[in-house]
Amino acid sequence: MITRLILIASLSLFPFAVNAQQPNAVAALLDGSGSSGEELRPLKAVVVARDGAVIAEHGYRGHTVAESTNIKSASKSIISSLVGIAIGKGLLEGPDQKIAPILKADLPANPDPRLNEITIGNLLSMQAGLDRLSGPNYGRWVSSRNWVRFALAQPFVDQPGGQMLYSTASTHLLSAILTKVGGKSTLALAREWLAPVEGFRIGAWERDPQGIYLGGNQMAMTARSLLAFGELYRNGGKAADGTQVVPADWVVQSWQHRTNSRFSGDDYGYGWFSREIGGEQVHFGWGYGGQMLYIVPSLQLTVVMTSDESAPSARTGYRDALHGLLAEIIAAARAA
Repeated sequence: MITRLILIASLSLFPFAVNAQQPNAVAALLDGSGSSGEELRPLKAVVVARDGAVIAEHGYRGHTVAESTNIKSASKSIISSLVGIAIGKGLLEGPDQKIAPILKADLPANPDPRLNEITIGNLLSMQAGLDRLSGPNYGRWVSSRNWVRFALAQPFVDQPGGQMLYSTASTHLLSAILTKVGGKSTLALAREWLAPVEGFRIGAWERDPQGIYLGGNQMAMTARSLLAFGELYRNGGKAADGTQVVPADWVVQSWQHRTNSRFSGDDYGYGWFSREIGGEQVHFGWGYGGQMLYIVPSLQLTVVMTSDESAPSARTGYRDALHGLLAEIIAAARAA
């Protein structure tokens, strides 16, 4: 675990602290100096908010919190929020609703009967049972002519509701479902439904050959925008003006333990991971390369970290370094 965030001058640190005239323990931590090594070199920006107010934000090596970055799979948490809103609006029945009737036009000929058992909740918790289309299988999936049909045609490697099989195809199926029941593109729905969230904006977002926005990957936004989304969840689904954007019970359901990652052992709910960090229960969205959205409800903290998205963060130990940095932020916030 990192015992202290230390950023040397060679990293060309450019601070953008909001409360620069009111130093706090977290800002002091992020503004430290000494010898750091290379473990945090991919880090681009950090933003920390407590109880709705930004207490520190910094960019590193010429990056800023206002620049757009590809948040990768951290966008799965955003897809989950749109599903929750759709349920609240009556466009979807709930997590137990079967997906086959909605996607019947894209089902394969002579489909496996188990396709009829997959639910909205199974897709959200990565328990569809279909073979994974992330990792080594991702390239052939996004090279296909129809990503939805390709995903539904994958063989079953477990039963629906079985082990966690992390697959971006599952959240892409949710994007297709949202497009069908909402009558608009997923991007249009996000802009409409999340409009009350001040500071939230989706930039570029990849689409499949049929024009469906890629559920759970290749979404661009700033660190500040991702923080605004995180604050929505920290505040029980309410925007800063009190508007209930995401149903409060959906926030609770999203963070409920449903399965575990076979890679990290972390709990997983509906588009959110959970684990203990720094002695506190933390819910987080995680994207390739180290795009992190952390919520620490007990301390009313929301923390965003963006990173170079060109390299993996899990097997290199970089994700653990970011968890360690969060532990230091938690300690500093607890002592304040």
